[in-house]
Amino acid sequence: MFLGKKVKKMDEWDVGLIKLSVAAFILFVITIWPAALSLTLSISPWWYLIVFVLAAARPFYRIYIKK
Repeated sequence: MFLGKKVKKMDEWDVGLIKLSVAAFILFVITIWPAALSLTLSISPWWYLIVFVLAAARPFYRIYIKK
């Protein structure tokens, strides 16, 4: 598969830079699009924390707990 071969060539720097670029793009979108900014600010910060914990749980488990 094409994508599988490309992903195997990536290292930690590539993954980190992809994460940074996605975060920067999201900040760009909520800065230039007032509706996105108002939606973002209208959501309780606790929902963002819940999403963070759910998204981080599996990688944390696989890296630090699973032997």
